Formats: sequence, structure tokens, C-alpha cells
Amino acid sequence: MALPVRQQLIYWGIAFAVFLLILWALGDVILPFVVGGAVAYFLDPVADWLEAKGLKRIWATVLISLMALLVVVIAALIVVPLLISQLTGLISAAPDLFIQLRDFLITQFPQLMDESSPLRGSLVAIGETIQSRGGELLNGVLSSAMSVINVIVFIVVVPVVSFYLLWDWDRMVARIDDLLPRDHRPVIRRLASEIDQTLASFVRGQGTVCLILGTFYAVALMIIGLQFGVVVGFIAGLISFIPYIGALFGGVLAVGLALFQFWGEWWWIVAVAAIFQVGQVVEGNILTPNLVGGSVGLHPVWLIFALSAFGAVFGFVGLLVAVPVAAVIGVLVRYGVEQYKQSLLYQGLGETKDD
Repeated sequence: MALPVRQQLIYWGIAFAVFLLILWALGDVILPFVVGGAVAYFLDPVADWLEAKGLKRIWATVLISLMALLVVVIAALIVVPLLISQLTGLISAAPDLFIQLRDFLITQFPQLMDESSPLRGSLVAIGETIQSRGGELLNGVLSSAMSVINVIVFIVVVPVVSFYLLWDWDRMVARIDDLLPRDHRPVIRRLASEIDQTLASFVRGQGTVCLILGTFYAVALMIIGLQFGVVVGFIAGLISFIPYIGALFGGVLAVGLALFQFWGEWWWIVAVAAIFQVGQVVEGNILTPNLVGGSVGLHPVWLIFALSAFGAVFGFVGLLVAVPVAAVIGVLVRYGVEQYKQSLLYQGLGETKDD
């Protein structure tokens, strides 16, 4: 005999509240485990494919881990130092760049930038803020990054966690499936399948799109010779999961830097703008249709809200779990709407005609 619905809601509500409390209490301690689980989830289809080709699961896991380790080592030796160097350089140069922008506006638009102009007063205030806060921002970014990610623990724990989870993924899923409540197993399986499809489309598909775009933007801007081009390109690619925002942010920032660096050499400025235009065309016509599909069930506004809310409450770990939780909530809301439309509350007791 099944428990009453009210009692079930109480139990599941308490379980969810306890989960959030544990997540908040542990905070950054569980960061390596969250990342390790995400890596295992991301690579599970590759392991399944290798198994289908006749390779045992353990050897598929070993092969994937070795390839991933090779990529990480190359990134740690080449890419990461370059990104850190350019990021710190960009933050340090921000005050000087702003002063140059202000002087340019004063020279080109003297009527708008006279002594009594509100625009000039605003720019002066912004410039003073950037100049006074630039060093603090740089130190804050570096110190917080080091405090959030204990590098030694992170490097050791994440590969170990991801290896064992990837190796045991199918058995772990089977054990969880065996623990599902008997009365609700079909519904839970259906919802879990929809959540997996949403996450697979977004995390695997959109993640691959972001990586490809970030690499393209960074390499193209580096070839042109744009100062800070690598870090600007990677940032633009990594935030391209929000439609148009990545290209708009990266394009405006890159073109702005190009105006300072290549002033008078307009072909280079046009080339920088063309890089982002090409990236948008490739993303919209090739990458997204083939890697992501038509719809992932995550509205951009809902996604931005989830990232903001979870990041504010749970910090960096919250940013990592925001997308999965947003996917879960989205699927549950759609299921709730579906049940509501099948209920008497929506349909009523008799037939009605729409106006």
C-alpha cells in the first residue's frame, strides 16, 4: 500500500532540504567530487562506445583517462599559463585603456565632453574606480581562485573520482534504479530520461560547442596579433552557451581592443569583427544543429537566473551544479504542467467551449 501523497511530499521535501543543507555546509570541500562526477558523466558515452567495439570497461576507462591526462598536461604546460598571463595583463591594463578611451572621446567629441558634461563626470568617476580597484580585483581573483581550488587536492582527487565513477557508472546507475520506489518507478525513469537528454544536449553538446568556439576565437585572434586575444577568445567561447551574449561580449571587447591597437589600420579591425561573424555563422549552421540539436529545454533567461542564484548562495560549487539543477527543475515543472492539464482542476467536471 502506497503512502499518502501528502506524506510522500513531506518525505521528499525533507530529503531535498537536507541535500541543499549538506551542499551549503560542505561548500568548496565537495568541489573536486562534483567536478569528478561531471567528468565521468561527460565521458560515459565514450566508454560505452568503446565497450560496444569490444573493449572491456576497465580498459576503456584506462584509455580515456590516459587521453584526458594527456590533454590536461598539455593545457597545464601551454594553455593555462598563457591564459593567466593575458588575464592578469588585461586587468592591469584596464585603467590605462580606459584613460585612453576617455582622452579619445574628449578629442573627438569636445561638445559632449566639456567640463560640465555629465558624461565626462561619469567617465572620470568610472576611471577612478577602475584605477583604484584594478589591483584589488587582480589580487582578489588570484587569491579567491587559490582558496576555492586547493590545487594539489584538486589535481589528485578529480582524476581518481572520475576514474572510479566512469569505471562503475553503469553498475552505479543500476543500483540507483533498484532503489527507486516501486509505485513511482515508471514516472521516475521517464523523468530521469528527460533530464539526461536535457543535460546530454546542453552539457555535452553545448560544452563541445563552447570549447570549439573558444579555441577558434583564441587561435584566430592570436594569429592576427591582437593583444589579450587568447583570453578574450576563450572567454567569448566559454560564455557562448547563452545565445548571442558570448559573441556580443567577445566581439565588442575584441573590437574595442583592436581600435586601440590597430587605430588607422582598418583592415585589422575589420578582420577582428569578421572572426566573430564567422564564428556565429559556423555555430548557428553547423555546430549547434549537429552537436546540440533543436531544443535543450533550458531557456536562456532561466539559465542566467539559475547561475546567478546558485552562484550567490553556494559559491563556485553552485555555478557547477546550477545547470543540472536547472534541468531537473525544468523537467519537473513541465511534468507538473502536464499533470495539471490532465486534472479536473484544469479540465473541469463538464465539457466547456473555448471563447
